[in-house]
Amino acid sequence: MPSFDIVSKVDAQALDNAVNVTTKEITNRFDFKGSHVVINLDKKEFKINLETEDDMKMRQLIDVLINRAHKQGIAPQAFDTSRESYPSGKVTKQEVSVRNGLKQEDAKKIVKLIKDSGLKVQAQIMDDTVRVTGKKIDDLQEVIQLCRGAELGIPLQYENMRS
Repeated sequence: MPSFDIVSKVDAQALDNAVNVTTKEITNRFDFKGSHVVINLDKKEFKINLETEDDMKMRQLIDVLINRAHKQGIAPQAFDTSRESYPSGKVTKQEVSVRNGLKQEDAKKIVKLIKDSGLKVQAQIMDDTVRVTGKKIDDLQEVIQLCRGAELGIPLQYENMRS
């Protein structure tokens, strides 16, 4: 039976490249000359620790980071900037987590979306992926279009298409 997997992954190398390009751009920008800027990537936890002098520069830094990551192929929805920046002495710090893998509640939303569509496919949650199987490849392609059209707030990739 034809099947495919719905996942939400971030390539660690692309994320590392995006952080490096952001660091290089920030050091060359005029408005950041002589400013205290620290960008640390924790590859195991998929978290980026940012440190700047004030809140305005923090917003600019996050904007540059998301733009550079988007050019590296990482969707902007992968960055969780919901945590507010906080002052720590003379600097402002913020932790930006990168969503890697489907959480259980997100997987349940996807399965519910597929079941409510009425398509003749089966969707099941397998760890941090959703496996969709059906008798026709056309039905599977309709599921992909349905997931792309839905505003789920998470970046999705579709892999392991088998017929």
